[in-house]
Amino acid sequence: MHADPLPPARTYLFVPGTRPERFAKALASGADRVVLDLEDAVAPEDKATARNAVAAWLQQATPAERARIVIRINDAGSPWYAADLAAVREAPGASVLLPKAESAAQIAQTRAVLPDAAVLALIESARGVADVDRIAAAGVQRLVFGTLDFALDLDIDIVTDASGLAYAASRIAITSRLAGLAPPVAGVTPQLDDEARLLADLADARKLGFGAKLCIHPRQVQPIHAALHPGVEALEWARRVLVADKASPGAARLDGRMVDRPVVLQAQRTLDMARS
Repeated sequence: MHADPLPPARTYLFVPGTRPERFAKALASGADRVVLDLEDAVAPEDKATARNAVAAWLQQATPAERARIVIRINDAGSPWYAADLAAVREAPGASVLLPKAESAAQIAQTRAVLPDAAVLALIESARGVADVDRIAAAGVQRLVFGTLDFALDLDIDIVTDASGLAYAASRIAITSRLAGLAPPVAGVTPQLDDEARLLADLADARKLGFGAKLCIHPRQVQPIHAALHPGVEALEWARRVLVADKASPGAARLDGRMVDRPVVLQAQRTLDMARS
């Protein structure tokens, strides 16, 4: 597994590969990672143009900028996959998002060409969920849930009720934990002007163990960061827990509740999240 030199990302902001004038702006948005998209956002006749634009921009990007870049290549079964890999190979430091990840063999094939690049696996089909354990063990950096394509694959209407995603999301989150990966990345919220829906989607994902989210507009970035940062009350609670535990290790009480080891660890995690 390729280690990420930066802290685990909270936001991944997509930018079409055909819009190089937006790449620097996306980095300036505050998103933890910027995903230069060669797949869904690019029409078949524009694939080569987008690939060339991304490759040219990466050649002049600084190492710090490339470290925040993820390139969503086309899937392993597409006619553009090999050319995408060749282009990424010329841009050391950038990561790769492999769409329609459905087998460990696809991960191995990608890593064989790009041994120094981190590979994120986009799970967006029933087959991908069924094989997610082996995919996670094949050397990926992180799992990403492609909710829209998954819903399409299973013919689930998630516009009004997203409960049909819960089983797959839980599988992805539990697999990430068992494989020692960072908490997985939740799918996009396509409603650009609906911050309440964005935060509700994020809250639902957090309940299942996700720790980051895909974004399709810069205005989605800061609300997600704010929601993932512990609030004042949570930080105060965490500090009080650690003080109580220090005063009476293993036998402390706080607000009528026993402060046992899981509570202490949760308090420490809350403070660590605030510091990071």
